[in-house]
Amino acid sequence: MTKKEIAEILKYASPKVLYIVTWNNILKKLYCPFKVKAKQDIGVIKEDEVVLVDEVKVNMELTTIFVINQKAYYYYYFEIIVET
Repeated sequence: MTKKEIAEILKYASPKVLYIVTWNNILKKLYCPFKVKAKQDIGVIKEDEVVLVDEVKVNMELTTIFVINQKAYYYYYFEIIVET
């Protein structure tokens, strides 16, 4: 996919919304800020610490990135906490 094609797709995406599928196959729309728990120490965030995601972005490889306290982290370092 070219940079232009990615830009075209992403112009419809919001950095304040994340769609997830829950363990029981329910589609949920999460609005920032939402809670995540660190799976391991990453930067200044400690393992099991709960933090708020301020924005959701993607890089050129379409990997999801969470912006937390103005710093970018890959999504796979965190577990999303879904409030019921």
